[in-house]
Amino acid sequence: MNNSSNAEIIVAVIPIVGIVMGSVIVFFHLLWSHRRKMLIIQTKQYQAQNFDLDAFSLFAGLLLAVVGLCLTVFLALFAENGMALLGGIIPLACGCALLLFFIINRSIDRRSKN
Repeated sequence: MNNSSNAEIIVAVIPIVGIVMGSVIVFFHLLWSHRRKMLIIQTKQYQAQNFDLDAFSLFAGLLLAVVGLCLTVFLALFAENGMALLGGIIPLACGCALLLFFIINRSIDRRSKN
């Protein structure tokens, strides 16, 4: 074996090792988090946490829309084929959908309070 084939093997193994190690970390985090929550429930110290769907949809929608808009403009200017634009259009569409959800949800909440 020469040096270039050794380097190719190492370069091919690095992503595999990274994915395996990341999966192990995520697995143990989920396992220990589950055990912690079960112990909290057993000791009757559990308090339900409120999830603010409006704030999440607004934040995620703005973030996705801005990133998608930037990617769309960049790829429209510098990409050679039209399929590359999907890399920007998809997050832009997701962000716009989340912002639309936020607006619709707000209007429904206002109607139900009246």
